[in-house]
Amino acid sequence: MRIRSAALHVVSIVGISSWLISVPAFAGLPTDQTKATVDRVVSIISNPDLQSKKGERREQLRAVIYPRFDFTEMAKRSLGPHWARRTPQEQQEFVKVFTGLLETSYVDKIESFNGEKVSYTHERVDGDNAEVFTKVVTKKGEEFSINYKVHLVNGEWKVYDVVVEDISLVNNYRSQFNRVLANASFDELLRKLQQKNPDIKTPGVRKG
Repeated sequence: MRIRSAALHVVSIVGISSWLISVPAFAGLPTDQTKATVDRVVSIISNPDLQSKKGERREQLRAVIYPRFDFTEMAKRSLGPHWARRTPQEQQEFVKVFTGLLETSYVDKIESFNGEKVSYTHERVDGDNAEVFTKVVTKKGEEFSINYKVHLVNGEWKVYDVVVEDISLVNNYRSQFNRVLANASFDELLRKLQQKNPDIKTPGVRKG
């Protein structure tokens, strides 16, 4: 129960393995590209020259994270059937707010964790879609799975979902958004998300 509880907490953030120590175990193109991103992030957070330069470190992390994660696809899938009902401007605003929310949670977490180990066990490829399977071992010896769902975009395998102990990040957010939109407007959903990250500006969202 402790591991599953921890997994439920982890699923609220993207890409936990990016603060982990990677252990070579399996190689394939989706795995190779995912692991390459993990290794670069680990290098940045382990760099002693950046320990006192938080702003510079975060900029370097963003430069590594953004190319690997398809935040637009994650936002689209998380909004589910509500996505098609939104105007292009509303979709753009949602992607911006959703991406900022994930990025803030993600960077906060990767700066506070270290020492866990991840093994890349195998991958499953189906055309332009694939899943990279990993096993994480904590310092206390507890194990849990983190799988990355990726799809091929212009020759790059990009993450569009993270599944922790069979709990999907995208499905988790979709359930939350459905509950909000059952009783509130789309603008209200944007406001709720923006309140979690007030630095994001969404000029199309009406105030009040």
